[in-house]
Amino acid sequence: MEEKTLKQYAKEAKLRLKNGFWQNYHKDLGEKIEKASEAGVAPSKVKEYYTYVVSENIKNRKDDEEFYLKVKKILDEEGEISDAIGRLTDKPAFNKMTYAERQKYTLTLSERYLKAVERYREEKALMFAN
Repeated sequence: MEEKTLKQYAKEAKLRLKNGFWQNYHKDLGEKIEKASEAGVAPSKVKEYYTYVVSENIKNRKDDEEFYLKVKKILDEEGEISDAIGRLTDKPAFNKMTYAERQKYTLTLSERYLKAVERYREEKALMFAN
């Protein structure tokens, strides 16, 4: 992945301001806090979670979001399963790797999976899962 320059970050920030990103953020946050309060969830938990989601959105972690959606689909349909890592593995790429590369790939995939499961649980707890 290519590193962004300061100029690119500034351009993205200016675009967010121009498009009303922060106004929408505050409006959405207010709605989610109100909904969570009605359900008995602490507003601080909602703010903490929503801040995390928005910061990831700003970082443009498209691959992470796509991965999370795959994990979410598995968890919604089948719950936590023993072969999740196997299902998430890119088989054609995996088969071309050396033993050491496979080990590293599997560990990295496992870390990403655990983060996605944690996020899934947080979303379920806050009642924001789609």
